[in-house]
Amino acid sequence: MVKRGKITMNDVAQLAGVSTMTVSNVINDRVRVSPEARERVLAAIRESGYQINAAARSLRSGRSGVIGLAVPQVGNPYFGMFAELVIAEARRHGYHIAVEQTGAVALGETAAVAQSRRLQLDGLILSLSTAEAESSLLQTTEQGLPIVVLGEQDPAGRFDHVSAPDEAGAAAATAHLVDLGCKRIAVVTGGNLDRLTMFTRRYNGYRTALEDRGIRPDPKLRFIVDSLTREGARSTGHRIADSGLGVDGVVALNDIVAMGVIRGLRDRGVAVPDDMRVIGFDDVPAAAYFIPSLSTVSPDHEWKAAKAVELILSRIEDPLAPPREYTAPFAIVRRESTA
Repeated sequence: MVKRGKITMNDVAQLAGVSTMTVSNVINDRVRVSPEARERVLAAIRESGYQINAAARSLRSGRSGVIGLAVPQVGNPYFGMFAELVIAEARRHGYHIAVEQTGAVALGETAAVAQSRRLQLDGLILSLSTAEAESSLLQTTEQGLPIVVLGEQDPAGRFDHVSAPDEAGAAAATAHLVDLGCKRIAVVTGGNLDRLTMFTRRYNGYRTALEDRGIRPDPKLRFIVDSLTREGARSTGHRIADSGLGVDGVVALNDIVAMGVIRGLRDRGVAVPDDMRVIGFDDVPAAAYFIPSLSTVSPDHEWKAAKAVELILSRIEDPLAPPREYTAPFAIVRRESTA
């Protein structure tokens, strides 16, 4: 039972069943602490509400106490949700997050890296959408800025990397529709499949699931979304409904696209799930409240945020450690759109 009033390091130590020195070592990353003890200390910090004095720690360490997070679009529901999780996770370790928007273009990603250097941030978590920013990233690591890469791109295998379960998730989503009896499953994706992108990986997962079940992928069932917006996806829903291809299931590249497709199908009098089943990807907060509620691939967003923060803090402490790569776990969330 932690006392009322200001929580001290000693209170955290008592709650975790460790010494005050162990708590200090965990907070300041001074020496190795066993994973079990570290987890108890971090759990005690969360439970007690203890506030780490980031300013004092920064003075001692010579660091800013700020980590950059660069994402394609702050207004995108997925990246907004993910940024909140990263901010919360970093705060538990006594760090602040500076968010930058890249626009998912090489110029924006390169600018985010350069800005992180100029501001002397302790590190950068970068959602990388383009291969063109690779040279800037490699130059940055040589200049001492720790970087963790998120997404499909992993330039030269030189960075700690946390990826989404794009292929496995899309394959599971497609298999879900097959198992429900869908025979003509369309996929809604982006236009350029000639290079490694989220679109490519998720489309490959869709094809793999069909082929594994003895279904030959029909190129006519690939619908290219005009823009990654609800309105662009709504137009795609119109095209699916008007196609005359007998589509009875749709795998959408993300939840926003799935919602737009459902709206477009409804415009044409196609009922979801009665006439056509639709599944998305990402499990953004709105998915559960959309009508019909959206079935989707749900990556473990909290795990992904925690892993990104863990890796950047580890990279700050040990810049020469070998790079590590992780893929987020996921689950298929079954809701009304495939009921």
